[in-house]
Amino acid sequence: MALTCIIVDDEPLAVKLLESFVSKTPDLVLLGSFTDSVEAINAVKEQRPNLLFLDIQMPDLNGMELAHMIPEGTRVIFTTAFKEYAFESYEVSALDFLLKPIRYNKFIAAVEKAKEWYLSRPPMGEGGSTGVLSAAATAANNSSLYIKVDGELCQVSFDRILYVCGMKDYVMFYLEGQRKPLITHLTMKAVEEMLPKQQFMRVHRSYIVAVDKIRKVDRNDCIYIGEQEGNGEIIHVTEAYLSPFREYLSSRSATG
Repeated sequence: MALTCIIVDDEPLAVKLLESFVSKTPDLVLLGSFTDSVEAINAVKEQRPNLLFLDIQMPDLNGMELAHMIPEGTRVIFTTAFKEYAFESYEVSALDFLLKPIRYNKFIAAVEKAKEWYLSRPPMGEGGSTGVLSAAATAANNSSLYIKVDGELCQVSFDRILYVCGMKDYVMFYLEGQRKPLITHLTMKAVEEMLPKQQFMRVHRSYIVAVDKIRKVDRNDCIYIGEQEGNGEIIHVTEAYLSPFREYLSSRSATG
C-alpha cells in the first residue's frame, strides 16, 4: 500500500537526508518538507498525510506540542538526537522513534511498521482523506465495536447504544445506563457504515438511532428514545430520512 508523508525538522540537512530516504522507498509519497513547525502544522491539517516524520527539538512549536495538534489518521514517527524523549513519545501514540543519525535500515523498518498498522485498520468513510480509520473505531466482533475516547479504546456493545449524535468532526455515543456520552473523533457516515443496519437507522443529518430503543413516535415524526429521566431524547425525523423510516414503522406495525 502507498503511504503519504510530510517531513518536519528545523535542520535543513536532516530534511535532505529524510527526503533522500523517502525518494528511494517504494510506496512512500512525500507531500512536503518543512523547517518551520508553525507552517508545518497548517500543511498537515490541510493535506492529512498518513505519516509525519517529526523532529522534537524545534523553536516556536516543538515536536511534542505539534504531535498533539495533528488530525486523526496521521501517525507520527519521531526523529531526534535525544533518546530521553523515547518514553514521552508514547504519550502521543507515536508509531516509532528514530534516533539521529538515522540509518536507512532503521527508516525502512519504521515505514514497514506503519504499513502493517494501516493495513490492520478498515477504510475510513466520509471526511477521512487518509483512506484509513486510525483506531478511532474498529470492529470488535458482530456484537460490539471499539471507539477511541481520551486516547483509550473502549469496547461498546451494540445493544447498549441508544443513539449517536454528530457534531462537526465528532460524534457522541449515548448508552443505556450512562448519563455522559462517549465522545470520539469520527464522521456520521463512518459510524453509519460500522453499525449493523438491522439495529440502527439514520433519521437526521446528525442522528442515528437504535430502532429497538424507540419508546414512541408522535404525529409530528418525533422519536422518543432512551430513558424518560436521564439520557432520554426527542429526535425529529427530517424529510431526507422520513420515507425509509416510515417504511420501517409500517413493517413493524400491528394492524387490526
